[in-house]
Amino acid sequence: MNDIRHRVGVATSAGKVYQALATRDGLSEWWTRDVRGESAAGHKLEFFFGGTEPAAVMEVTSLVPGRRVAWRCVAGADEWVGTTFTFDVHEADGETAIVFTNAGWREPSEFMHHCSTKWAYFLLTLRAGLQGGKATPFPDDEKISTWG
Repeated sequence: MNDIRHRVGVATSAGKVYQALATRDGLSEWWTRDVRGESAAGHKLEFFFGGTEPAAVMEVTSLVPGRRVAWRCVAGADEWVGTTFTFDVHEADGETAIVFTNAGWREPSEFMHHCSTKWAYFLLTLRAGLQGGKATPFPDDEKISTWG
């Protein structure tokens, strides 16, 4: 299996980072403005990127306050379905680290490369928003190709 992995340091508390990752309101501030569903273990979150149907549906598999958010994709792009998304959070060296993994890709496709770049972008926009700058979730995100 193949994974996307990123680490970003944020100059704020682990609690604030966790809230941005674990709540619908928090997620809508940096990933996509249209987030629906319930962010609770065993429930589903739907993420819309301009269409009438969700682009991704995630089952929330773990919420550990101040430490971890984990999802499993149950609907969306074929390459995403069945993959897992984890955001591990910990304070170290005067910052809060976000260690992101999108695990379980069947093969390192061109779409995986695209998603890796977009995840890096969205994690950096999350960082900007938490540090007093401007976050740019979809539809205000920077497009890196015709894929978004």
